[in-house]
Amino acid sequence: MAQAHPSVGIVGASGYSGAVAARILAAHPGVRLAFCTSDKLAGRDVGAELAVRGTNGLAYVANASAEALALECDAVLLATAADVSARLVPKLVAAKKVVIDLSGAFRLAAAADYERWYGFTHPAPELLASAHYGLPELFGAPPPGTKLVANPGCYPTAALLALAPLVKAGLVEAAGIIVDAKSGVTGAGRQAKEEFSFGEVSDDLRAYKVLAHQHTPEITRSLSRFAPAQLTFTAHLLPLRRGLMATCYARPKSGTTEAHVRACLAEAYAKTAFVHAVAPGDVTLKSVAGTNHARVGGAANGDVVIAIGAIDNLVKGAAGQAVQNLNALLGFEDGLGLDALARFSP
Repeated sequence: MAQAHPSVGIVGASGYSGAVAARILAAHPGVRLAFCTSDKLAGRDVGAELAVRGTNGLAYVANASAEALALECDAVLLATAADVSARLVPKLVAAKKVVIDLSGAFRLAAAADYERWYGFTHPAPELLASAHYGLPELFGAPPPGTKLVANPGCYPTAALLALAPLVKAGLVEAAGIIVDAKSGVTGAGRQAKEEFSFGEVSDDLRAYKVLAHQHTPEITRSLSRFAPAQLTFTAHLLPLRRGLMATCYARPKSGTTEAHVRACLAEAYAKTAFVHAVAPGDVTLKSVAGTNHARVGGAANGDVVIAIGAIDNLVKGAAGQAVQNLNALLGFEDGLGLDALARFSP
């Protein structure tokens, strides 16, 4: 039984994912939003800044206060850079706090992977094996007693939802997969860089971090839970604010038909609230933007299987999925605080 109104804090609440998390939790009927940190917005009213009710006059506080405030809460969401999360998480876990980390700091299996893919030496390798990878529709809710959830990345969420059931069912080869994914600019975070300015992004499309994207080992690791996987992942930046689509190409195993692909996806998500198997042409950004829902679809012709996944990169790809995991850890229903989110397009 969940306790009455457990307190939840957000570290890094002025970034895109942190701000969306704050909006969701401010309206969440089962929790109390206890604090939001942001050096940029310190002293400002959270409700006024986010245009939401339910914050009861809460003001942003500096990031330096994060650790002390977190120790007074029941649960903490970290919307921080991976190296920051890697340093903060061990202190919070040692204090027996529930931590949901939206960064990639605890998504990979080996500490050495962080030097290659994230560019820092991991300070808490002993926690990597115990972190629950929080993609509920594929790997279940965090087990009771879990203290650390590694919230999946946005690109991996869309790709895995589309691909994993097919790999698990043995319909496609797990080696040689290609993931071609595209995201709105909010997926790159709140950065004041020239390449993310309107004049650079508008009317353009570009690939980035080619053959060096940190989501490559994350997707590979998760698929390898079902069969040894090898893949090529390429991310692209769309001239949109929100939405992410992953188009995935795999070789079918002998006998795999389009009917098998569609039936597999339909069966995998038949009992889930937020993931919907539809025809490939109905996997669109407008159908999911603003919501915690995902759409997946698949096709096959004997030579190739194409699996497509679409999500809102800031909701199902970040803050919404974090709240799903939080709900499970606090004993709430899966969709509490998320069911009322409305898509941006009719």
